[in-house]
Amino acid sequence: MTDNIEDLQETYPGAGTFQFGDSAETCAALIELVRKSNKRATCAPLRDFKDDPASMPVVGRIDIVADWDGRPTFVVKTVRVDEVRFCDVTENMAKADGFKDLLAWRKSTKASISRGGNHDPAMPMLFEFFSLVEDLDGRQIEEKS
Repeated sequence: MTDNIEDLQETYPGAGTFQFGDSAETCAALIELVRKSNKRATCAPLRDFKDDPASMPVVGRIDIVADWDGRPTFVVKTVRVDEVRFCDVTENMAKADGFKDLLAWRKSTKASISRGGNHDPAMPMLFEFFSLVEDLDGRQIEEKS
């Protein structure tokens, strides 16, 4: 990540940083969904946190969401975390994750999971719901020299 994110630590001490998606194109599309208020959740297989349990979402945590190049785009706050099996994700959860319906969520998420390992319909997922704290678009963030 860039030095810009470190500068934001003064405003949001202890904030973590993450990116959406597994490609530049997907990341940019998901950032736009958040900006349009069409995405207020994200999810990942629980197995993704096995090697880094400190990265698991926690209610109340503040995170800086970066674009694919590591530039901060906005700040979010985790408001709810649900552990749910892939097959038990609901229509409302899929829509909160930015999808038009549950079928679209299942198709896209299954493809994404399969790129990173085996998919199992009963696999546990972590669903993180967040609120937008600050959109950093247009904010002047000082570069460290």
